[in-house]
Amino acid sequence: MVWKRLGALVVFPLQMIYLVVKAAVGLLLPAKLRDLSRENVLITGGGRGIGRQLAREFAERGARKIVLWGRTEKCLKETTEEIRQMGTECHYFICDVGNREEVYQTAKAVREKVGDITILVNNAAVVHGKSLMDSDDDALLKSQHINTLGQFWTTKAFLPRMLELQNGHIVCLNSVLALSAIPGAIDYCTSKASAFAFMESLTLGLLDCPGVSATTVLPFHTSTEMFQGMRVRFPNLFPPLKPETVARRTVEAVQLNQALLLLPWTMHALIILKRKPGSPLATVDTVGT
Repeated sequence: MVWKRLGALVVFPLQMIYLVVKAAVGLLLPAKLRDLSRENVLITGGGRGIGRQLAREFAERGARKIVLWGRTEKCLKETTEEIRQMGTECHYFICDVGNREEVYQTAKAVREKVGDITILVNNAAVVHGKSLMDSDDDALLKSQHINTLGQFWTTKAFLPRMLELQNGHIVCLNSVLALSAIPGAIDYCTSKASAFAFMESLTLGLLDCPGVSATTVLPFHTSTEMFQGMRVRFPNLFPPLKPETVARRTVEAVQLNQALLLLPWTMHALIILKRKPGSPLATVDTVGT
């Protein structure tokens, strides 16, 4: 065990150096970006926050049509009008992604009114933000239905046609909390970890499907309405991300066909540390002995 830990300590800085060099090469020799002019994009939770910024970013980068899903019509209307003023065709539909039948019915309406969706962005999410014993049962179920199962239903609704067309992209706006849980947000951390496993399995399954791929985005704390009041231990070292930054990098990842995007790039340390022997649970065991 000691030798394994020493080995991990040696490998960790080498992996970080590799990531820095890789990022530098990417800046010096940028890859060709995917043309979005023929793509119809659907964004869940598209009325505000990161969803609204994603709509703007896809519109600026030339997406053919944009479809917004959400539960608050006022926000959806405002974002739709903004995108239309940018010169991009945009439509909105009221839909609760946690409701399976509603997802399937709304997906059918989208196909009839807009056409085939070729880029699906699963962005809708809720956070309850309490400990297990302080959480209402219905609130816990709501988090799982929207944050996790909602992605099952939307993907099942649109992926079959993408496979037929051999053209499609599934995007999941997740969170670094999928890799490193925190106390006081048990519903959110659990649902995001489940969604991460879903996307890992889906991405691997799509490797043999020509023209169809997936991107998982794991941003750090973002300054949106959903996370107002959230405190970070080292705010100067890890300031909250701007929704505009998350949206811009997400669309770039789609255009680059990038499977995994962590924001900021220093969050790659979480991936490396997760591979090390031991875990937070092992640390607890050590402290308790």
